[in-house]
Amino acid sequence: MGRLVVRGDMEWGTIPGLVRGAADRYADVEAVVEGRTRVSYAELGARVERAAAACVANGVNPGDRVAIWAPNTLDWIVSSLGAVSAGAVLVPLNTRFKGTEAAYILSRSRAKLLFVTGTFLGTSYVASLRRAAGEGSGSASPLGGLPHLEQVVVLSDDAPADFRTWKDFLASGDGVAASDVRARASAVESSSPSDIVYTSGTTGRPKGAVITHAQTLRAYEVWSDLAGLREGDRYLIVNPFFHTFGYKAGVIACLMRGATMIPQPVFNVDTVLANVASERISVLPGPPTLHQSLLDHPGRDAYDLSPLRLVVTGAAVVPLRLVERLREELGVDTVLTAYGLSEASGIVSMCRRGDEPGVIASTSGRAIPGTEVRVVDAAGVSVAPGAQGEVLVRGFNVMGGYYEDARATSEVLTPDGWLRTGDVGVLDPAGNLRITDRIKDMFIVGGFNAYPAEIEQLLGLHPDVADVAVIGVPDARLGEVGRAYVVRRPGAVATADDLIAWARREMANYKVPRTVEFVGELPRNASGKVVKGELRAR
Repeated sequence: MGRLVVRGDMEWGTIPGLVRGAADRYADVEAVVEGRTRVSYAELGARVERAAAACVANGVNPGDRVAIWAPNTLDWIVSSLGAVSAGAVLVPLNTRFKGTEAAYILSRSRAKLLFVTGTFLGTSYVASLRRAAGEGSGSASPLGGLPHLEQVVVLSDDAPADFRTWKDFLASGDGVAASDVRARASAVESSSPSDIVYTSGTTGRPKGAVITHAQTLRAYEVWSDLAGLREGDRYLIVNPFFHTFGYKAGVIACLMRGATMIPQPVFNVDTVLANVASERISVLPGPPTLHQSLLDHPGRDAYDLSPLRLVVTGAAVVPLRLVERLREELGVDTVLTAYGLSEASGIVSMCRRGDEPGVIASTSGRAIPGTEVRVVDAAGVSVAPGAQGEVLVRGFNVMGGYYEDARATSEVLTPDGWLRTGDVGVLDPAGNLRITDRIKDMFIVGGFNAYPAEIEQLLGLHPDVADVAVIGVPDARLGEVGRAYVVRRPGAVATADDLIAWARREMANYKVPRTVEFVGELPRNASGKVVKGELRAR
């Protein structure tokens, strides 16, 4: 459906085409498991077409933006794929946003329709949005501060006045002919935008990276190939759907291979263990903290984790011991690390099956096929292997630009197509990329560049350290020095003086944190990244 991009035996050039193809090819395979609800690929295809019909009936036109603000659920999958099948551009919203943050993106994207969860984690998203955007006050929109937003659909059996329930919304499309829905889906072009992924906004205002259907399908065909995802896999999707890692390396990849999706709305290690055991989970991507908490759980041995065969993770710091423990203690055959960002379709580099554990732990692998990676100095000149600099990437995966933001686009895209990632990294002679930090996180100690991720990796080797984040703080003599926020392992008694003394033995003096503060946990966004702005605000 849509213009076809033929690669091997795949003939899906758009996401609507992917959904239809999966429904035909894997018709009787279990597609989604949510509690007692079990949906086959054929049934998932039918549900998506019904959601697409409702979008058509409610005036969603090709190119309109449709937003979703909800946790990982079957309804998220159906509503989002339905909107995209109607030709809309999906705008996923971070579930940790407050109402004001959500309203900002709804306004910037001029979203026409919003799918929103009911109460989640004790918060009414509808109420918080009303507070941020105001009442409709007689306008066409149910929210006065968002005049472009024509409808809000609550993914629940109940909805306030002016909003619609999910059931009512779906029923409104029953009069749309199936042939009209198929025609709308078939008209989608592979070169058209499929989604606008807004950056996490840990620094500055979020910006929307525009990604096409063709970019998405090509990138996650590559991801699925390199990871070895296959039909029959059972994939626990803990990574949030609003993030590329959850939606595209999760939902889209499973649609490509006929794997079964088990969405988990909230990360809880006990729930992960129960799901892995009861649903025979074979694939569990996620941040290193997820896998570390799994390994360290005191009740781990009570669960059968033997089906686990594939783990994909990624961060500036992935301890070698974590890779070894996943293989040795859980018997995971394939452990891979990867690196990506929203502006590059979520994937830039990835390890390959068969790489040595040291390569997997210390790097994010090599550039994926069809892309190039360079590391450059401040003047834009490529540096030698082993030298640090800014990571640049060019290829099919790089966005066309930020949505309606030419100035921000020109700041990150060079005239010859290179994306300036803002990440600091090192390429080894084999082309493996190691991300050492964000340029914005770097601080200068007496003239020496200090990279927090490097310091965090070293501090993480201390036996009493479970988690750590380092920031630069002002210092009268040296300009800036490091401050470490440390989560101790259970039962650990190391003091700040102990860690500082240990650090002086293990790293150059300018890297040694001058102060250590112990915390119960580090502030992280829903993507698992430490929100260093919160630490600086302390």
